This record gives sequence, structure tokens and C-alpha cells, in this order.
Amino acid sequence: MAGAKDYRNVMVDRNREQLEHHVREILRLIGEDVDREGLLDTPARVVRMYEEIFAGYSVDPKDVLGVTFDEDHEELVIIKDIVYYSQCEHHMAPFFGKVHVGYIPSGRIAGLSKFARLVEAITRRLQVQERITSDIADILERELKPHGVIVVVEGEHLCMCARGVKKPGSKTVTSAVRGSFRDNAALRAEFMSLLNR
Repeated sequence: MAGAKDYRNVMVDRNREQLEHHVREILRLIGEDVDREGLLDTPARVVRMYEEIFAGYSVDPKDVLGVTFDEDHEELVIIKDIVYYSQCEHHMAPFFGKVHVGYIPSGRIAGLSKFARLVEAITRRLQVQERITSDIADILERELKPHGVIVVVEGEHLCMCARGVKKPGSKTVTSAVRGSFRDNAALRAEFMSLLNR
């Protein structure tokens, strides 16, 4: 997972020919002329897109944090505005937004880029926002063993904005709190205050 070029779904690559066939069939079944010029390369383009947007299936999120460091810092650390893009598992429609993470280290820290990589590994698969939020918090709690973790995820869901009730601009906010953040209202308030600056 060293860079964007390496961040691909290997299952999609292995099954490229079958996937292209099925995309072509879907286009035909919805009433399209699959032989018209604008659609000739669409199956291949869709499969290349799947390779990228479902790359999380090729990564074990637990492994993303990799190397951690001993550091005698036990104060609040916030990594905010980590942009993500995901796909709703109910309609396979995109949703996107930002992830904000706060944690109180207990002698171990992770490199800051690891938080963004963790978000990528979890969101680049079929998902629901609630699970994204809990998974990030649970993995950070398990791998870093901090005093506390808080995760806030904002999302705009096309399955709600572009279809169904059609309410563009509506956002969903989810949170997960672990350890000292669960027990300490002042700590949660400090996180929210710094987040909203």
C-alpha cells in the first residue's frame, strides 16, 4: 500500500474479463446499445474504477498502522478532515465525507499518514457509515492501546441525495468513543471544540 499506484483490488484484476462481460450485460439489460461508440470501452473503464474504489478488499486494515513508535506523550492528538470516498452496500451508490480522529496515547503513537491509510483501507469497499466509524475506533484502540479514542465521521450519501427521498446536501454524522473519551465529558468537549475551530 505504498502509494496510489499500488493500491488496487487484486481480485478485480484477476477477474477482469468476467467483470467486463457482466458490466456489458448490465448495460444491455437496462436498454443500452452496447456497440455504440460511447459505450465500447465503458466495461473496461468501469472495471478499472472498481479496481481503485474497492481496493480496501486487498488490504487488512489491522496491518495498516504498521510500525508504531514509543513516545512519552499522553495528551490529546487530533487528525481531522481526512477525506474519504466509499460505496453504500445497499445501493452501491457513492458516499463521501470526512473522518476526524482523536486519541490520547499511552506511550505508543503512529505516523500521521497511517491514519489516512487506515481510513482508505476501511472505506474502499462496500460499507455503511456506522461500521466505518466503529471499525476505525476499534482498530486504533486494539493496535495503539491508547487511553482513549474518539472518531467522528461526516458523510453525504448519494443513495439519499440523488435517489429515494432526494435530499441533496443532507449529511450524516456518526461517532464512536472508547476509553477515557467515553467516561470524560470534558475531554469529549475539548475534542469537539478543537474540531470545530
